[in-house]
Amino acid sequence: MTTIAEIGQAHNGSLELLHKYIDAVASTGVNAIKFQTHIANAESSIHEPFRVKFSDDKTRFDYWKRMEFTQAEWIEIGAHTKRVGLQFMSSPFSNAAVDILEKAGVEQYKVGSGEVNNFLLLKKIIDTKKTIIISSGMSSYDELDRTVAFLKEHNAHFSILQCTTSYPTQPENFGLNVLAELKERYDVPVGFSDHSAKVSTGIAAVALGAQIIEFHVVLDRNQFGPDVTSSLTIEETKQLVEGVSAISEALQHPVNKKDNSAFSELKQIFEKSLAVNKTLKKGHILSFDDLEAKKPKGYGIDAIHFEKIIGQPIIKDLNQWDFLTEDAINEYE
Repeated sequence: MTTIAEIGQAHNGSLELLHKYIDAVASTGVNAIKFQTHIANAESSIHEPFRVKFSDDKTRFDYWKRMEFTQAEWIEIGAHTKRVGLQFMSSPFSNAAVDILEKAGVEQYKVGSGEVNNFLLLKKIIDTKKTIIISSGMSSYDELDRTVAFLKEHNAHFSILQCTTSYPTQPENFGLNVLAELKERYDVPVGFSDHSAKVSTGIAAVALGAQIIEFHVVLDRNQFGPDVTSSLTIEETKQLVEGVSAISEALQHPVNKKDNSAFSELKQIFEKSLAVNKTLKKGHILSFDDLEAKKPKGYGIDAIHFEKIIGQPIIKDLNQWDFLTEDAINEYE
C-alpha cells in the first residue's frame, strides 16, 4: 500500500514554504511526497488562455513562471525529501522538467491527467527507467488504451490511478467503480487520486482494491491555491494514513468463515442453554412462552433446538429459571 501526499502548487512559489511542507508531511506517516515541476517557457506560452483568478498573475504563463524553482533548489528539495524518509516524486510538465528532476534524483514519476496523450513526454520519462504512475482523470478508455499500449511497447513499469478532474470532487463523481475496471482492463497495479478533501474517500478506495492513494495536502485551508478546497489538512492526512493502513492490513488477512474453532471457548461462554421462566409441574406441556435462554451453553438443551421440545410434557417438576435438560423431557432426540 502506497500513500502519496501531493504538494502541487500549495507552496505558492515560496521555497521556504515548500520545505515547511516537506517537514509537515514527514510527520503523517505517508510513503511519498509529490511535487509538480514547472518550466513555463518549456510547457506553456503567453497564449495559454486559462487565467489564475485568485492571484495577481496576468496569465497562466506568468503563474507557471512564479511556480518555478532552479536546478539547485530542486536538488535541495529532493535531498530534504529523502532526508526525512519520504520517496521523492514529481509530475513533470515538459521534457526539460524531466532533465531537472533526473539531476535532482527523483525516484518516481507521476504523469498528470493532461499529459496522458503527450507521448513525447512519456517517452522521455520511460527512458529514465523509473516507475511511472498515470492519472486517468481526463482520459477515455480509448485514449488510455493507446497510452497503455505505448507504455507496454516500451517496457515501462507503470500503474494507473482513477482520478476525477473536478475540484473538490463530489461523491457522485468519485468513480470508485473504475478501480475494478482499470484492473481488469489493463492488468497493472491501480490506485486512486483523490480530490474530495474527505478522509473517507481514500479509505473506501483501498477497500475496493486501490494499491496507491494520492491526495493533495494543505497546511491551512485559508491559504490561496488552486487545490486548497480539494486538499486534506496535515491532521486529516494522519487519519487517512491510519485508516488505509488498517484496511490494507485487513485485506491481506482474509477471515475463513468456514472455520470458527478459534471461538470455541467464547462460544461456550456467550451461547445459551434453554431454561424455564416459571415454576412448572410434572406433566406440563411446554410452550414457547415457558422458555428462556440463559448463559452458558452446555447446562441445558441448546437454545437452537427450542422447537423440538415445544408441545412435549416434562417428566419432573421444574423451578423458575431451572435449565431445561434432556432428562426433563419425555422424548428428546
